[in-house]
Amino acid sequence: MRTKFFIFLFLLFDIIPCHSQITIEECYRKAQANYPLIKQYGLIEKTKEYNLENAKRGYLPKVAFTAQATYQSDVTEIPFDAGQLGIPGLNIPAVDRDQYKMEIGIEQTIWDGGTARSQKGIFHAEADIDRKETDVSIYTVNGRINQLFFGILLADAQLAQNKVLQTELQRNCNQVVSYINNGIANQSDLDALRVDLLKAKQAETQLVHTRKAYAGMLSQLIGEKVDDQTTLAKPDIQQMYGMQNNRPELALFDAKIHHLKAQDECIKARLMPRIGIFLTGGYGKPGLDMLENGFKAYYLAGVRLSWNISNFWTKRNDQQNVQSGIRIIETQRETFLFNTALDVATRNATIKRYQEQMKYDDEIIRLQESVRRASETKMANGTLSGTELTRDIHAEQLARQDKIIHEMELLMAIYDLKYVTGD
Repeated sequence: MRTKFFIFLFLLFDIIPCHSQITIEECYRKAQANYPLIKQYGLIEKTKEYNLENAKRGYLPKVAFTAQATYQSDVTEIPFDAGQLGIPGLNIPAVDRDQYKMEIGIEQTIWDGGTARSQKGIFHAEADIDRKETDVSIYTVNGRINQLFFGILLADAQLAQNKVLQTELQRNCNQVVSYINNGIANQSDLDALRVDLLKAKQAETQLVHTRKAYAGMLSQLIGEKVDDQTTLAKPDIQQMYGMQNNRPELALFDAKIHHLKAQDECIKARLMPRIGIFLTGGYGKPGLDMLENGFKAYYLAGVRLSWNISNFWTKRNDQQNVQSGIRIIETQRETFLFNTALDVATRNATIKRYQEQMKYDDEIIRLQESVRRASETKMANGTLSGTELTRDIHAEQLARQDKIIHEMELLMAIYDLKYVTGD
């Protein structure tokens, strides 16, 4: 018996369809994770790592190999011979005009004036800008999610109300049939109700196709199937005024300013001298001794200080360019905040307008329902036509539709406000 009971439960749950539910916040996360641009974050990190690794290698020894063969039009000569010096046996050789040299040099930077450090700062800032720009691009997906999510919710609510309308019209059709049999109503009264019933079914078909189209687009965005078995959780209506602006564009402005400041550090680093040690080994003809006319190995070692003073000539203009760039970005941020504040004020006013409208929806529905019931009574008494009854039925259903639309418009206005403020 226990085995049969469990088999029965298994078959029961297998027959009953499973309805999945998804919230709008889950749609945000899934859409961002599914968006192709999400792969760019990994590429940005890889690029930053390669650039930083190259910057670190600025302190590795630099090795260079050179080789050359030359023929000179003239060479250094001593302007007297051995006889004139009075030194017997002294032979002063002449240097050949063809000369050869192969050298390998190693140079190790001891201090680069902060160039490597400033370059690392620039690479970090550039990667941060790329990430913030990607954040801004991906954030726009939330606006699409809002339109599709609430479009599906509205279609679901209208479909549910359409079912109620069809049930109400069918009930009245059945009553009018009995009224016709009793001689209280005419066939035209029944035809008027049936026409409206067919129109309701026609509207249902349109709503079904609209929902299917929205669901298909939402499926593409979140990378997950959304169909008739998927239930979208309706968000709770709540107050959301005075929210802080957390839009990703603000972080992008900060990143751009940080990048310009990193460039300013690089300008300062270019003004500093460089200190390094070097070792050069070579083999050539002649060697270091110019009077020894033959191939000889040699080497040089020492400390080198280099200072490109010409960078001082452009320092002022370079730094002014950086400051101009910072002021441009700050102006862009102020403009963005100004426009966002206007948008927030407009949407807050829209939210309040919908809330005021919704205060009257329930009372209007109650009154229209009372009118419809009175019309049904008149119809039963033979004092009202079918056309007049359908008018009152539609007036009640229109009031209910208005409430549904007002509620969805309020929800979408709230989430549009969340989108504008980055909440």
